[in-house]
Amino acid sequence: MPRLVLYQPEIPPNTGNVARSCAATRTELHLVEPLGFEVSDRTVRRAGLDYWPWVDLHRHSDWGAFQAVQRQRGGRLLALSRHASQPYTTIAYRDDDWLLFGRETSGLPQEVLEAADARLNIPMPGGVDQGGGVRSLNLATAAGVVLFEALRQLQAR
Repeated sequence: MPRLVLYQPEIPPNTGNVARSCAATRTELHLVEPLGFEVSDRTVRRAGLDYWPWVDLHRHSDWGAFQAVQRQRGGRLLALSRHASQPYTTIAYRDDDWLLFGRETSGLPQEVLEAADARLNIPMPGGVDQGGGVRSLNLATAAGVVLFEALRQLQAR
């Protein structure tokens, strides 16, 4: 089962909504600190509703600590970025993939992108790269889109 990784998330309801999707799909959720909030924050809990007991939550003190776990467990690191050129639908997902999403305000830093095995995007016809005004999707929406595509592919095999 792929794992979902949020790199230094900043907005509590986004993390709560991602956690709810992870609980529903039995997907591990990895949070790379520092976080822009406390996990005990009321808004995170409210967004995740009463599903937190079913979230397989892993916290990492920083990027290096996460990388050590990821290397030890194996699998590809797939970074999602609006600056990537490969659509998320063009890759064959694997059970041991790590789906990495960046901060709501600034995405993934260059050194994190460079550590990824692949960089993927979610094409947006209304995006700034296509002459529209939308820079990116909401973090929880983007994570759900990619997670469910990975699960769809894996269940079809």
